[in-house]
Amino acid sequence: MYKRLIIFVLLLSSVVAASARPQYNDRDEKAQRRETEKRIEAIKDSIRAAEAFRALEQSDFVLEADRLSFKHGETAYVTSSTNFISLTGDKAVIQIAPFPGGGPNGVGGITLEGRATNVKLKTDKKGNSTLTMNVSGAALSASVSLSLPKNSYTASVTVNSNFRSRRVTLYGTLLPTAKSDIFKGRSF
Repeated sequence: MYKRLIIFVLLLSSVVAASARPQYNDRDEKAQRRETEKRIEAIKDSIRAAEAFRALEQSDFVLEADRLSFKHGETAYVTSSTNFISLTGDKAVIQIAPFPGGGPNGVGGITLEGRATNVKLKTDKKGNSTLTMNVSGAALSASVSLSLPKNSYTASVTVNSNFRSRRVTLYGTLLPTAKSDIFKGRSF
């Protein structure tokens, strides 16, 4: 009888242990899933960063801005499809549209489309890249300085207009032109 009781207790303890185990496994599985998702996101970020740098090297990119900063520190959160800077070969477009609708370009701001000159790409010892260029259009011209930190796909671009010395900085995502989704307004 004593043996049966011991066997029963052992069986009961193994059943209790087995029923308790999935809770720990579920926690482990959730932690493993979170870790896997973090790794996948890190790999995606690395791929985006490599694509951004390659697009910069090939002079075939678009910076889609989601935030603007003006000369005196004012900041505006904007739509990335209508606020951008692009370069394809020697053709550049700078579009700043902080106001919804209207404006000279029809999408809430201005659009400068022109030829890019003096395009220079430099990478410092730490791996941070800077692209500078001048853009000349029919009525406006501007100097542009784009900064892309090492292993990043988010960049900033400072545009200094040669008209009334206006300055604006755009912050956003640097993409190959083929992966961009922008809407260009009327240029001048």
